[in-house]
Amino acid sequence: MSLESGSRRASPGGGGAAGFRLVLVRHAKAVRKDRRIDDFDRELTKRGRDDAPRTGHWLAESGPRPDFVLCSPSRRTRQTWRLAAPALDDPPPVVYDMRLYKSPPSKLVSVLAELAERPGLRAGVLVGHNPGIHELAAGLCGSGPPDLLQRVRAGFPTSGVVVIEVPGGWERLSPGSGRVIACWSPGD
Repeated sequence: MSLESGSRRASPGGGGAAGFRLVLVRHAKAVRKDRRIDDFDRELTKRGRDDAPRTGHWLAESGPRPDFVLCSPSRRTRQTWRLAAPALDDPPPVVYDMRLYKSPPSKLVSVLAELAERPGLRAGVLVGHNPGIHELAAGLCGSGPPDLLQRVRAGFPTSGVVVIEVPGGWERLSPGSGRVIACWSPGD
């Protein structure tokens, strides 16, 4: 089976000589919105705490080896990454950036474009929230196997992963510029 169906590890070097791989991860299942707790401070449910390590195991076995992680600083995204990261042999450095909290795709792209200033970054993880992360995935994926494109467009489940190969540099992220190469969720 190929990476497209999520069973083989991608090459550690990213998306080829002139490209990179972007791994989008939606936070794990969180407690429902409630007036008594601020949205930023919502924590993971038991299901979320069970699913996040499974996401880490999938990344370790099937995803590209990340050079860095950008993560929203909300409680549920931090918990997700902290539970997923131990599955990786050598977890990459993580940056918690407030600009990623519940941001639209245009803001996520502008934060990712800043990575052009850091040479050598060939594969990275962005841990974020819906609807922004789903809209980003759907907007970037202009090509790929039809079944994977359909999955990306259909939704982005909690603890889900979408791997996108993008030619050019980080500053060249644009609508339709990516090729979806893998989708995974705990229900797979």
